[in-house]
Amino acid sequence: MSDRVVITGTGLFTPPFSISNDELVASLTVAVERWNEEHAAKIEAGEMVERPVPNAEFIERASGIKSRYVMDKVGVLDPHRLRPHLPLRGEDELGLQAEMALPAIHEALAQAGRRPDEVDCVIVGCSNLQRAYPAVAIEIQHALGAGGWAYDMNVACSSATFSMQAGVDALRNGSADCVVVVHPEITSGHNNFAARDHHFIFGDACTAAVLERADDAVAPEQWEVLRGRLVTKFSNSIRNDFGYLNSSEDGERDPSELVFRQRGQQVFKEVCPMVVGHINEQLEALSLQASDIRRFWLHQANLKMNQLIAKGVLGRVPDELEAPVILDQYANTSSAGSVIAFHLCRDDMQSGDIGVLCSFGAGYSIGSLVIRKV
Repeated sequence: MSDRVVITGTGLFTPPFSISNDELVASLTVAVERWNEEHAAKIEAGEMVERPVPNAEFIERASGIKSRYVMDKVGVLDPHRLRPHLPLRGEDELGLQAEMALPAIHEALAQAGRRPDEVDCVIVGCSNLQRAYPAVAIEIQHALGAGGWAYDMNVACSSATFSMQAGVDALRNGSADCVVVVHPEITSGHNNFAARDHHFIFGDACTAAVLERADDAVAPEQWEVLRGRLVTKFSNSIRNDFGYLNSSEDGERDPSELVFRQRGQQVFKEVCPMVVGHINEQLEALSLQASDIRRFWLHQANLKMNQLIAKGVLGRVPDELEAPVILDQYANTSSAGSVIAFHLCRDDMQSGDIGVLCSFGAGYSIGSLVIRKV
């Protein structure tokens, strides 16, 4: 049995609603001005600090983000709500993450030339899961009509590359023949739209990929996984404390602890050199030079972050083709971001071209795959 593994298809589900920076800023401005008015006396007395209003130009300058897609727009932009409105679904209804996953999977399977019943492993990797159990992956497996086995995993923004490496390992050890990894990210559900520093960061999306052994693949387009590498290092700089133990805890938490929060500058300073070193070690292990890499599909968190990482590897600022950016339209879609970049920005690649798919985020966690077009 060959241990050569190839990616044979990818898929993308884009939510139906888009929110511009201007729309987001207008909503939060109303909420901030109302809050400042309600607490005017305490602000005047120095007991509270006036909240600053957001700025659309600052958002694009600081992050490179211009807009984002969401599963619900009305709730997010309601200054009295500032979170998506997601109707409650019954146990007999398909879950929202499964609903997002199926179109992405079917597109990936079509590229791979595979039927759903040929899939024998489904791995869901994403930052947040809508429930503890049954596993979203098993629900997707059932709805898809796949066989074999399925499970959920969470390594925050690195979940896509970690799940892809898990798929590679399953194929190499013979426990699966056709693996689907899928990343249904409803980041709008864990974002703090009331926080000026965070409200613009995230967007919703779902990506999927099909992996197979090279000897079994029938797809016209194939990408061989030359090497994968995963690393984690504990940090509290990106954190979300929402969990099933919250209701059993003594004392009260600040509501901001139960959604996404980060120390942005610290993350920037610590993660960028870690990712550069990670990618360089990957290339060294394969006896490759940075000049041998045609494309870097990086996690889409922040434009300056990606430019700094690519520059650290290449020794110069990358051009738009070398390190493509999709976060201007999609924002940070957590684990889905690097796969969206790969899905949308690879058609010009030729046989033999090599690229690096890399994600990084909370944990800290970093995962990367060096892949070559067959």
